[in-house]
Amino acid sequence: MNHTPSSPHDEGSAGRSLYNLIYCSLAAPAMHPGEVAKIIATAKHYNPRHGITGLLVYGSGIFFQWLEGPRDKVSTLMKIIADDPRHLNVVVLSEEDEIRDRLFPDWDMELVEASEISDVLEGALKEASDDKQKQMLSLLLRELKSRPPAA
Repeated sequence: MNHTPSSPHDEGSAGRSLYNLIYCSLAAPAMHPGEVAKIIATAKHYNPRHGITGLLVYGSGIFFQWLEGPRDKVSTLMKIIADDPRHLNVVVLSEEDEIRDRLFPDWDMELVEASEISDVLEGALKEASDDKQKQMLSLLLRELKSRPPAA
């Protein structure tokens, strides 16, 4: 019997590989603030259909995004993002193919304000069961805490 995931929750369960990709990019200088809302609306439409979950952090003209789902679907989405003129200097920070549990299983894509990212990452760290996830989240939290507060 061939099983096709009907929701993001079906992927990444015990015994299945789940692809995770983290990137950051600069927002195009002429980008209107309403464009971020359009990006989220598009993600909320596209991501559930493709088994992708994650979060998008936006602040000070910088995008930071955590994507998780089937490798082919996340890779296709990453190509779309890299070609999107609203994103400049897209840099992949991390990619992993052995994560077993989703960090954001109920988030088709949520926008998190930059000022709230520490709380989100702390919560994800408490929920993480995979050592690699815990290591990456701890690294991101240390990096955030080492930066001076935004003026």
